[in-house]
Amino acid sequence: MQTPRSIYSQLLEERRREAALREQRHAALGYARLGTVLAALALVWAALATHGFSILWAAVPVAAFVALMVAHEKLLHRMELCRRAVSFFERALARLDGNWAGTGSTGDAYLKPEHPYAQDLDLFGKGSLFELLSTARTHIGEETLAGWLLRPADPETVRARQQAVEELRPRVDLREALAVLAEEARTGVDPISLAAWGETPVLLEPGLRIAIWGFTILGITGAAALAVSALAPLPEYVAVLLRDFFLLALVANALFLYRTHKRIAAVVAAVEEAAHELRLLSGVLQRMERAVFQSPLLARLRASLETDGEPPSRRIARLQRLMEYLDSRDNLFVRFAEFFILWTPHVAMKVARWKRHSGHSVRRWLVALGEMEALCSLASHAFEHPEDPFPEFTAESPCFDAEGIGHPLLDEKRVVRNDVRIGGDLRLLVVSGSNMSGKSTLLRTVGVNAVLAQAGAPVRARRLALSPLSVGASIHVLDSLQGGVSRFYAEILRIRQILGLTAEPMPVLFLIDEFLHGTNSHDRRIGAEALVRGLVERGAVGLITTHDLALAEIVESLGSKAANVHFEDHLEDGHMRFDYVMRAGVVRKSNAIELMRSVGLEI
Repeated sequence: MQTPRSIYSQLLEERRREAALREQRHAALGYARLGTVLAALALVWAALATHGFSILWAAVPVAAFVALMVAHEKLLHRMELCRRAVSFFERALARLDGNWAGTGSTGDAYLKPEHPYAQDLDLFGKGSLFELLSTARTHIGEETLAGWLLRPADPETVRARQQAVEELRPRVDLREALAVLAEEARTGVDPISLAAWGETPVLLEPGLRIAIWGFTILGITGAAALAVSALAPLPEYVAVLLRDFFLLALVANALFLYRTHKRIAAVVAAVEEAAHELRLLSGVLQRMERAVFQSPLLARLRASLETDGEPPSRRIARLQRLMEYLDSRDNLFVRFAEFFILWTPHVAMKVARWKRHSGHSVRRWLVALGEMEALCSLASHAFEHPEDPFPEFTAESPCFDAEGIGHPLLDEKRVVRNDVRIGGDLRLLVVSGSNMSGKSTLLRTVGVNAVLAQAGAPVRARRLALSPLSVGASIHVLDSLQGGVSRFYAEILRIRQILGLTAEPMPVLFLIDEFLHGTNSHDRRIGAEALVRGLVERGAVGLITTHDLALAEIVESLGSKAANVHFEDHLEDGHMRFDYVMRAGVVRKSNAIELMRSVGLEI
């Protein structure tokens, strides 16, 4: 059975060979174009030197040169697609090798310090969960994936995503094609402005269409009158009347164009940018159209692309034809004829008609594309980690029951797994242990897997059953010099935010590192017990870590609702050794003095 690495490696080699072949064709076409130029010059020289040889023979290599230019443009586009495919599989192998940090999109734009867990769980930034997961190439895809990580979905939605991810997991070809084609739109599409353009009503009143046709008929009739007066043998007064009619029609049309110029120009200017962005999206949308899906979510996304039974590729193609009509205004003849046939107003009215029929669909196309890219990101992660299962959702609430859970950002060969069970009678785990023993990593492990579970992704565990949970974390709380906020004040503000989450229907999973670390032991003991009791009484479950063994006594006041667990270490050959295995009970030793001595401090 092939592994993800062998499949990626095989496909990477195929794409590299294809890219090399196209490079050879690129060079051959370059020499062929040069040959046609030399042939054309030779034929022109022969025609000039030999009286019986026609210079028209030079048209043959000229035509060949034009054909080669067209073929060369297509080849360059295919070469670019090959380059993107090579990059796609190189990034995939880098993820498998653990060399992915700093090579992908970090999602920093989606990190909000006030979010209850995004910063604490390293969701965004270099080496973040988002960078590991995201294969999206468009902003709407990245935004959708970020939204799934920031907002837990209900179990029904999660199950629908799981089915979609499971269907997309083995379809490497489809995920590759969508990523390669979506690259076109990575920097050239602003989904917010594009969707707004599609929904903005066109400020062209219906009666304007009748007026445009009326003045067009007037212009054509005036031009015909001028032609008749110049070419037909008519009495002088008739010819004068025809010329006057022509001038009247010309002035009337010029005034009409002047009066409607701003409205028409606004429509044309807006559609030029939007049509360009839709053209960049057309390739990936067309690939989605051709796909056949079985899972309900994917089938719904595929169906949402169509409007009145017509796929977006056809509608976008019609808009592109209208843009070609607008581009033809650069032709000198069309510029001259504008005053008679009102070319631009006619095209603007067709654009308005296109927006009335298809503009409202643009947002739906973008949403479908964003969800598809987010699902492909989760499917790639599932494909690359076949041992990671999908979580199960339980009716027991609150509940977080994990066997062999580990952190998904750690290499699978190095990760140490632990069992973490909270729910039912047990609502709190107090985690004690020395510095660097794994307490904070445990909190992040629980939190990140809860986020993955409720986004629809597989989790790093042998098994995970959980109820819907609203995560609140205080792990990476920092002070703010500009804001005049100390670390302790920042921490209690975050704890207040977590307490506020308990007022919402979804139970809270709280993860608090070094509870009330910034105050004295007496106040810490009293405050921590009161706050933890308040969280538990409001239906929350969670973990707290501490260096202060006095805080471990909280368990005694909560009885069966709380338990102590700890991590251990030992000194070996002058170095601290950690096994990162969670054990029951309270830690009875500290490594602070040993650590200070190990770096040369005299203690």
